[in-house]
Amino acid sequence: MKRTLLLLAVAAICCPLFSQEYDGQSCTSIMVGRKASTDGSVITSHTCDGRYRTWAQMEPAVDHEPGAMHQVLRGTMHTRFRGDTVGVKVMGEIPQVAHTYAYLNTAYPCLNEKQLAMGETTFSGPDTLVNPAGWFTIEELERVALQRCDNARDAIRLMGELAERYGYGDGGECLTVADKNEVWQFEIVGIGKDKIGAAWVAKRIPDDHVGVSANIPRIGRIDRRSKDMMASANVEQVALENGLWDGKGEFVFWKCFNTSYARGRNFHDREWFILSHLAPSLGLTYDMDELPFSVKPDKKVDVREVLALYRETYEGTDFDMTRNVKIDTVVSPIANPWLTGNMQKTLNSIAPGTIQFRRTVAVAWCAYSHITQLRNWLPDNVGGVCWFSVDNPGQSPRIPVFCGTTQLPKAYEVCGQKQYVADCALWQFRRANKLATLAWQTTKKGFNEEILRVENLALEGLPGNGASTAALNAYTEYIYQEGVRSWKALEEKYWLQFGLGF
Repeated sequence: MKRTLLLLAVAAICCPLFSQEYDGQSCTSIMVGRKASTDGSVITSHTCDGRYRTWAQMEPAVDHEPGAMHQVLRGTMHTRFRGDTVGVKVMGEIPQVAHTYAYLNTAYPCLNEKQLAMGETTFSGPDTLVNPAGWFTIEELERVALQRCDNARDAIRLMGELAERYGYGDGGECLTVADKNEVWQFEIVGIGKDKIGAAWVAKRIPDDHVGVSANIPRIGRIDRRSKDMMASANVEQVALENGLWDGKGEFVFWKCFNTSYARGRNFHDREWFILSHLAPSLGLTYDMDELPFSVKPDKKVDVREVLALYRETYEGTDFDMTRNVKIDTVVSPIANPWLTGNMQKTLNSIAPGTIQFRRTVAVAWCAYSHITQLRNWLPDNVGGVCWFSVDNPGQSPRIPVFCGTTQLPKAYEVCGQKQYVADCALWQFRRANKLATLAWQTTKKGFNEEILRVENLALEGLPGNGASTAALNAYTEYIYQEGVRSWKALEEKYWLQFGLGF
């Protein structure tokens, strides 16, 4: 019992406190076109940063009777388990279709059996555009599209049509919508506090490009004549009516629907860092007002590089938050890129300027994240693979969930955000993750070696063409259990190490 209480105290100390500094800077999505990846994969991704639910489930495909209706729900992102209805509200009903596809039910639903996948980031937009009476939140648009569509273009059209007809009740959002051939960026806002509808725009990432969305609108000029762009008919009018555009200059979506925290630019630290890392030859600078919507990488991108970018904390760069946390001239063992808000304030009160906050890609307040590969040369059941992890993406191992997976490990049935559940997936990894940060400069080498060991094991043994459903389920379970075994060993090692006072 004492050990459990101590563990919870450690977790409370290590978890960053939310502050205005973090507001509006949650979630990161990296996109890779099929000709920009080393193997022809299309990639989309997502970090769900915040105290969102961590339970996940594969929802089966369903045949529906004529006249069936689909309930449009709100409040599903903070439930404790699949059947939990606390805080869930039925906004209305829309006609159901004859058949719905199987999909991976995460807080933001992310993958279906047809290799259609989505990432998400919030950019909020002006509060004056949000009407809570609108039926659809962004996660419910994702759910319906994954149930009904098998390609990105149809998914975008459907989400736009539903939001316009039944109302969009959320803040400004971006979805990175991908299928096995292409990936798009879809950005949507409401049209006013007392109005039912939506304004949206979508732009395709060129096949040989990469893109990033990280909590700020990135789409600029709209060309409805282009086959690689879509938009609702009312986008310019909504901006005009709400005083976001004067109707005189060129209409630029991100400039109209941006919010004050972005300081008039169309990028944050993450967009600049990731695009600069993948295309250093472009010489992108941090003082630019606008970055390219997408860039051609200097070399083709392997999925391992995307996995590594999601662990990124800018170590060794000018953005490294640990570089001034020193004992004499040596970086202190306690220095880590996930220091709590209280610890940052304490260090800065002792020596002003010690910590300059930077919003890293990997954050300790992440609920879960995924990097999803879509591969058109393989059958759908094995072609789509979602590399899924819970807790800090810079620390936790990833398990493969396939389009053809029907059963996740039992530990994913319960969320661990609202209470300590020892055997749920979140706490199987969070315990070692938090302990490691107590002396990160000492633990990180061995910790990172274990991350790469499990990653290599999973990538090198991926099932191929002809794999059965049972084989896919078994592989997901196998990699999960290997991760649990490894993180349990790390946890025990750190308890011994710190218990002895090292």
